[in-house]
Formats: sequence, C-alpha cells, structure tokens
Amino acid sequence: MGLKKYIVFSILLIVLVFGYVFSIEPGEYKVTILDVSLTLPIAIWVTLPIVLLFIGSVAHMMFYGFKSYLKYRSIAKDEENISESIKAFLLQKADKSTYKTKSFKNITNILSQIDFEVRDASFTTSNEEINKTVSLIKEIKAGKYVQDKTLKLEPTSKLAHQNLLNKVNAEVDFCVEILKKPMNYSSDVTKQAFLNVVEDKSMTTVKKLYENVTLDKEMGEKLFKKCAKNPEFTLSNEEIIKITKNLDYDKNDFLELAKVLKESYQPDELISLFDELSKQIDCSTEAYVYVLFEFEMIDTIREVLSSHPDADLMAFRALIDLKDAGKQYSLESLCYKS
Repeated sequence: MGLKKYIVFSILLIVLVFGYVFSIEPGEYKVTILDVSLTLPIAIWVTLPIVLLFIGSVAHMMFYGFKSYLKYRSIAKDEENISESIKAFLLQKADKSTYKTKSFKNITNILSQIDFEVRDASFTTSNEEINKTVSLIKEIKAGKYVQDKTLKLEPTSKLAHQNLLNKVNAEVDFCVEILKKPMNYSSDVTKQAFLNVVEDKSMTTVKKLYENVTLDKEMGEKLFKKCAKNPEFTLSNEEIIKITKNLDYDKNDFLELAKVLKESYQPDELISLFDELSKQIDCSTEAYVYVLFEFEMIDTIREVLSSHPDADLMAFRALIDLKDAGKQYSLESLCYKS
C-alpha cells in the first residue's frame, strides 16, 4: 500500500471510529495527571491512541522512506562518478571522484590498481562520453594529434606525451618552437622535432637551431645528409669538426660521412674538410685517404701513407700497390671493412 493510500484510509478509519463512539456515547471524560486535569469527549479519548499510532507510523514510514531516498541518491551519484573514474583511468589521470557507498569505493580502489588499455577492436558502451573518450584515445595511439580540450590530459602521462609527439610530427612550425627552447621538453620530443625540422625546413633554419640541442649520431647523420643536399648552405668545416668531436665519431663514422658528402661537395671542399679532420682526429685519417682515392689524388695519398707506420692503413697500401701494378680496384671492391 502506498503512503498516500495509507494516510487516506487511516484518516477515514479515525473519523469512522470517532463518529461511531460519539454516536453511542457523546459524554466527556476527565483525566487528571499530577494535578493537571484534561476534559475531552469520550470519542476523542477512544480515537486518541489510533491518532498517535497513525502519526507514529507515518513518521516511521517517512523517515525510512527518506533514508532509502538518500541511499538511492547516493547510488545514483556514485554511478555517475564511476563513469568519471573510468574516464580518468583511461586518460591516465588521478581519480578525484568521491564515493558514498562502500561497494563503489571498493570497485574504484580495484580499478585504480589496473592499467587500462583500449583494444583496437570496436568499442562501444551506452555511455556516450566514454565512447568519445575511447575514440579520441584510439586516434592518439594511431598517431593523430588530438586538440579536443575536453580530454584535459595529465601533462606527465604517457598519453599526453604521445599526443605531444603526434603534434611534433603534424606541425613542423611547432618543432621550430621546441628547438628554440628545448629545455622545456623531453629528449625524445626534442630529437623528433629536430629530425622533422631537418627534413622539412630550409638549411638556413636548421643552422640557426641545431646548436640548441644535444645531437646524437642519428641526428648528426640526418644533419650531414641535409648538408649534402644543400652544399651551398652547408655547415662550415669548423662546425662539422666540432659536431664529429662531440659525437665521438670513430673511423667507420668518418668513412660514412665521406660517402654522404662526396656526392655533392666540390672536390677541393671535401678534401679540405677531411684534411683538417685528419689533423685533429686520428681516426678520421682513413676517411681522408678514402676521399683522396675518390679523386685520384695519388701523390697526396703516397705522402699520407709515408707519414704513417707500415702497419697502418693496410687496405689503402694494398690499393696503391694494385694501381701500381696496373690493376684497377676500388675500396668497395676489396670489401674493405674497418
């Protein structure tokens, strides 16, 4: 029975009892308690317990009904919060939701200790916000830069880092801004920004920015290939020497550098560069001799070989001997390896 019906029928019962009693006994009755007297019709005295019971029962039902309402409201609110918590976990953010029910607290405590990973397969729920969040996460992991401000990614999260890398790969002008202040970004972001700038921007821009970052060998190789494609705007010999020193180039690295630059550098420029390198860095001598062989500078090669012990530069000495014997071989044909 609903509360409304209970109240209506209870009042009707009280009225009927009062009317019936009053019809058979319309007199009054006096009650005295501690010198306090109260005179009321007998019908009221008879119906008074029923009225008190009615008031008490209604108050009881309203109290527990209100208590149930608060509990239901807490559950409904926690159901909303659990969606927000799942979104936070998906976005690798700290969950700031609060829960009033013990069961939901336990669930979120378990979820907070689990790494959430969105599968590549189709994902769908009845919650549109979670569907949207998952869709945006998939786009980020697929390499797309997502600008949607509703995500509010945690700056230190892996997802935010991936999205930043996506932006680096999508916006070369942003890469330029990174290289202007590389101290504000992680090394991998700075490296990718540098590689993108070298790939897509002019050599003039690259020359203005490359000294702001700490190069590794991959970055150095990319830079030198850029130089080879733009010999008229290339780095100076001093700059190239400084970079190779900082990168701790070995003889194989110098040989690779010679092969990269020989296709576009003028012979005199390339010889001059490696001559300077050989004077400052011993392990670059083989690359210098290699360059001399490329341009058939036989007399200069003999001078270089004569200035080194007989046990050094054996492959080049063998190549000279073969040339003296009238046999034409290249360094590559001898399968030379350092």
